[in-house]
Amino acid sequence: MADLTPTPDRPGLHVSKPSPNAPATGSAVCHCGAKATATGDNQVRALVEGYTANHGATHNRTGH
Repeated sequence: MADLTPTPDRPGLHVSKPSPNAPATGSAVCHCGAKATATGDNQVRALVEGYTANHGATHNRTGH
């Protein structure tokens, strides 16, 4: 499987949860330079919500 971790050259959001009992992990990199990581289901949920609200495709809609 290819490495799906986002980088400045390939910005995006990646979430992993290898099993129901394992904590989720996530990483995000935006083309604006913002980046973040999270571990744990609640923290990853907050990362995803923050990224989708403020980065990624949002930049195209609002001009951030």
